[in-house]
Amino acid sequence: MGAPIGVTVLGSTGTIGDNTLDVIARHPDRFRVVALGAHRNATKLLAQCRQFKPAHAVLVDAEAAAQLQATLRAEGLPTEVHAGGAALDAIATLAEAPYVMAGIVGAAGLASSLAAARAGKRLMIANKEPLVMAGSLFVAAASRSGATLLPIDSEHNAIFQCWPAGSRTGVAPAGVRRILLTASGGPFVDWTSEQIAVATPEQACKHPKWVMGRKISVDSATLMNKGLEVIEARILFGLPLEQVEVVVHRQSLVHSIVEYIDGSMLAQLGSPDMRTPIAYALGWPERLDSGVQFLDLMKAGSLQFEAPDMARFPCLRLAREAAMAGGLAPTVLNAANEVAVAAFLEGRLNFAGIARVIEAVLAAAPTGAASDLGVVLAADTEARESAMRQLGRTAGAAV
Repeated sequence: MGAPIGVTVLGSTGTIGDNTLDVIARHPDRFRVVALGAHRNATKLLAQCRQFKPAHAVLVDAEAAAQLQATLRAEGLPTEVHAGGAALDAIATLAEAPYVMAGIVGAAGLASSLAAARAGKRLMIANKEPLVMAGSLFVAAASRSGATLLPIDSEHNAIFQCWPAGSRTGVAPAGVRRILLTASGGPFVDWTSEQIAVATPEQACKHPKWVMGRKISVDSATLMNKGLEVIEARILFGLPLEQVEVVVHRQSLVHSIVEYIDGSMLAQLGSPDMRTPIAYALGWPERLDSGVQFLDLMKAGSLQFEAPDMARFPCLRLAREAAMAGGLAPTVLNAANEVAVAAFLEGRLNFAGIARVIEAVLAAAPTGAASDLGVVLAADTEARESAMRQLGRTAGAAV
């Protein structure tokens, strides 16, 4: 075996970053951390720099970056600290790090992820938003640069594991009838519409199976996360919308299913732990020890599947409508959702209002193609402003 492969981790202080670094630490002979990037959590990034001693660390927040640099210098550690969004783009393209984990939540991770794709990296995409906002740009960039796009979302990673070997990103292979994205159903799967409408942020963030950040936990509670995954799956696997379905699977043990035209259904099962898809992406086409507890089928018991209720969870319907519209509609959907979820978490919007704000923004949004990054970012900005105007028309959480 040659020298360890260099890895850049974007979003290193989040859940995906934690799990990625855990897997890397189990294989010091195979991987080394070259660069770490985050928003403003200098305390946690300092601990990571102490452990992994990367050549570079980035914090978008300049004050936090200065604090981190001062502490590292005082301790005699070698990491060079950089500040700002452009610095994230820079570490995503470092020649000494051919592998890049993209784990920055929201639209903030778009530019650095696209930079990695353009630089020909093995890009492990853990954040849905880049592909939702600008999927065609990523597929085109990978085609030109030779980049490999590997999904980290447990559902898309499961599909990738069950996908025909040698398939190209964005091109549907022969023989696939449909894919089934599994959803846990979130914390409100058994709640009535009336109960869901007045759910609190604390209730929405209490996921029954996964430990995640607050924003993605709310997306799980609204089923918007599954809607974004539908859009992402179309980009990655090249299937028309009618061949991408969602099924509620409360046990969260079957992570997704591929159905073939001969009647076969291939499913990927495993304990609900993000280290499995991360280890698969790092080691692909080999498999690595991930540290995950093995699944005991005898203890797992029965597996149930049911159709999602789009009346109680309208965000899933809105996402499918945006997927059907194509162009900039997914960008607008994502931006409006981010604004609405933030308002909900801050107590300025009730839970039912999330979908209403998104629907209003989509209805007023201009149409067009996601032709380049500038167009996508402009649509994102306009959609956010539209969502803020929608919030301004409401009386606090009364939407």
